[in-house]
Amino acid sequence: MKIQLLGALRAEVNGESIVPTAGKPRQILSLLALRPRQVVPVPTLMEELWGAEPPQSALATLQTYVLHLRRHLRTAMGPDTPATAKEVLATRHHGYVMETPAESVDVHTYEHEVAEGLSAFEVGDDAVAADRFRRALGLWQGPALVDVRVGPVLRIEVLRLEESRLGTVERRIDADLRLGRHTQLLPELTELTARHPQHEGLHSQAMVALYRSGRQGSALEVYRTLRIRLIEELGVEPSPQIQRLHQAMLAVDPQLDVIAGPRHISTFDLYAA
Repeated sequence: MKIQLLGALRAEVNGESIVPTAGKPRQILSLLALRPRQVVPVPTLMEELWGAEPPQSALATLQTYVLHLRRHLRTAMGPDTPATAKEVLATRHHGYVMETPAESVDVHTYEHEVAEGLSAFEVGDDAVAADRFRRALGLWQGPALVDVRVGPVLRIEVLRLEESRLGTVERRIDADLRLGRHTQLLPELTELTARHPQHEGLHSQAMVALYRSGRQGSALEVYRTLRIRLIEELGVEPSPQIQRLHQAMLAVDPQLDVIAGPRHISTFDLYAA
């Protein structure tokens, strides 16, 4: 089985899709796939499908949806498969579980790559970190579950994944900055700061990339624009960290360029105290 959740929902067995067309069975498949080999309790599934007030027929309807999913599985698995559809989508302890390896689901491959990237980043292996983060981000084919109508449970999962994606982008850019790739990052950071106009981390990275590319004035303009936006829209000043970064640029602090030889430093290394 191969399941894609980072983009449009895709689930295949032996090259044949098992994704139903109906909305609620798609929600069930998505939630079970997010937690492979973990029991998803019936109340959780009901909350996802109907919110806080499920109808009286909710349990029977849920069981019907599961049978519908098993029919798709049975057709795709074919008669020669040792396991049955009921063993793959199994009933367990007042819930259901998708008995498929975690590595068959793109979300779990993504999270594994991110974890390896973070480990490399923490020990200063920036080339490996950037590579692992880039591989993780390459698994995304669009917004998570973009073609699934999500309920309250999946909505939280989608928000978590999207936040993780943005955080991974930040960490990958930081690794690239530490590798001295500031000039190559400028087009991407221009787009990211436009998409996230109040995100201080991305603006900090844009400032550093511009500064190291010999564009101190543009770097300071990024700060000025961000500060005006935060004050006018949120009524707050920029964080102390980005203010210290701004002051370092005004003072032409040599730490902004290099540290201990050729290794470049990132906004996470600077002025965090």
